[in-house]
This record gives sequence, C-alpha cells and structure tokens, in this order.
Amino acid sequence: MTVQEPQPLTDPVPLMGCPYKADPYPLYERMRDAGPVHRVLFPSGVRAWLVTGYDAAHAALNDDRLGKNHDRGNDGWRERASIMPEPQHSQLQVHLLHQDPPKHTHMRRLVTDAFTPRRVEALTPRFQELADTLVDALPEHGPVDLVAGFAAHFPFRVLAEVIGLPTELAGRFDRDWGKVVQPVGPRDPGRPRYEARLHGLQSYIAEVVAHKREHGDGDLLGRLVAARDQGELSQEELDSIIFQLLVAGQEPVTNQITTALIALFRHPQQLTRLRDDPTLMPRAVEELLRHDSAFELTTWRFFDRDSDLHGTEVPAGDSVIVSLCAANRDPRRFPDPDTLDLD
Repeated sequence: MTVQEPQPLTDPVPLMGCPYKADPYPLYERMRDAGPVHRVLFPSGVRAWLVTGYDAAHAALNDDRLGKNHDRGNDGWRERASIMPEPQHSQLQVHLLHQDPPKHTHMRRLVTDAFTPRRVEALTPRFQELADTLVDALPEHGPVDLVAGFAAHFPFRVLAEVIGLPTELAGRFDRDWGKVVQPVGPRDPGRPRYEARLHGLQSYIAEVVAHKREHGDGDLLGRLVAARDQGELSQEELDSIIFQLLVAGQEPVTNQITTALIALFRHPQQLTRLRDDPTLMPRAVEELLRHDSAFELTTWRFFDRDSDLHGTEVPAGDSVIVSLCAANRDPRRFPDPDTLDLD
C-alpha cells in the first residue's frame, strides 16, 4: 500500500475552495506542523499573515505591538480588504472591533454595563421565555428546521431585550442586512444588491437613533445616543457601535448555535449525555466553542513598523489574523483535539 505524501504548502496558502470550506482542519494541522505563522490568500485577494498554534495565537492576541485600527493598514491591504466602500466604511466601521486604547477603552465603557453577569442573570428568565416561545412553535411531528425555526431568531430577540431595541423596530430588522460584512468588489455582479443592503441598514440605524433621541430611553441604545449628544461619541462612532451590535451581536451567534447543533448531531452519544444531564451545559458550551467555532478568524491586526512575529518578519501595515479554530485544535494544548469531550 502506497501512502501519498501531502503536497508542500504554497506561499501564500490559499484559504478557499470547497475542501477548505467543508473542513478546514486538515489544512490547519499541516500549517501548525510547519510553523506558527504563514502568509495566506483569501478569496477577495487579500493577503495576510495567519497565526495558527495555540501558544502563538495567545501571544499574538496579547501583543501590544499589534493594533486593530484600520488606519494602520498599508495601501496594498486597504485596496482589497475594505469591507465596504466609502463613505460607508468611515461611517460604520469605527466601532470597538477596530479600535485601540484609549479610544477602545472609552467606547467599551459605554456598553459594558448592559452585558454584566448580574444583568444577564437578571434577564435569564426572559431569555428562557423567548426560547420557550420559539421551541413551542416548532412542529410536533416530522422534520424540523432548527435554523429557520430557532437559531435564526433567538439571538436577535435576546439582543433586542438587552440593548433596548423597540419591538416595532426589531420586527422590521432585515437579517439580509447582515451580509454587508461580506466584501463584494465594485465589479461583482452582486454589487447593486450589496449596496442596497448597505443603504437599507444605514436608514434603519438612523431610525433607531431618531427614536431613542425622541423618547430619551435609559437603555443601552438610549445611553449611546445621549453620549453622542453630549459630545462623548462622534456620529460615526455612534452609528458604528449600533451597526456592530445589530450585525456582529447576533449573526455570529446564529452561526454558532447552528455549528454546535451539527456537532452534537454528529456525536449522538454526547447529545444524549447532555440531554440526560443538563448540569453538563456550561462545560458543553465551552467545548463546543473549542471543537468547532463559528468565530473562525479574528479581526485584522497590524504592526506600525516591520516586526518579528514568532520568527517571521512581518512588514508594517500588513494584516495579521489569528485562526481561533486552528489554535483550538492544537494537540500541544489539547491532548485529543479532534474529539468532542464534555468531561
């Protein structure tokens, strides 16, 4: 029997194609074995430096030399990586995920009170009520679409409760707007539809701001609007934070619920254990996030000068990105990384 040797990694390593999208873990294993940092190519044409191993990923995420502000990106990165065109990029992409201290610290302070453990615990009965309502509406017999019937709705309903989004406005939010975070080039046939989504979302955000300004609510959205009126936030920062809450605050959670359900269906013994012993739930959540996270890659990071990253020289302004999925399957950190283990 002839064992076929894997092909050597190319430079850059393409992160695209059906095999990669279906199961990226074999490629991540090869990359980890070859070294902690690799130059990669995304479908959009963006080239970046990908960090893979657990220790290297942990170090990169805590490396003060790496900043997240897009102004650090060089012209080559900015030409291809901008999520959306101007002026929308400058109006909606100055949120927390793209800020460094002290701006990040200031903006974070404005939102953290809404997500404290004490407040979340106080709202848990309401979250359970929302979940029960969706589950009760599922068909009692026959096949059930758990994405369309539950995962696509539960995160946004929870988010609306937490941030103070009025019921009438929450009912008019179009989940299709979440696709504005997927880059679409200026010559792409889907560009007109992309721009329509973008303008629709901007108009919706303007409605939310106007409603909160008129009613003076004391919830998170109301406090953010008040911070803008008091000069603590610019209009772009306010709109960007609301954009982040509405899109990043619910769509990735829908994807994670879906990914977790798939993992449990593929491991029926673990699903049975969890169903029979709900006390395993906290451990199960952590393990499902580790085993196959919908949060596959971090946001872009940049050095402001040519720098060494785990033995690799990275030019200033080149994008660095961490693969959380690759780090969470590192056998040097997790003895049996490909196994879903609820113990």
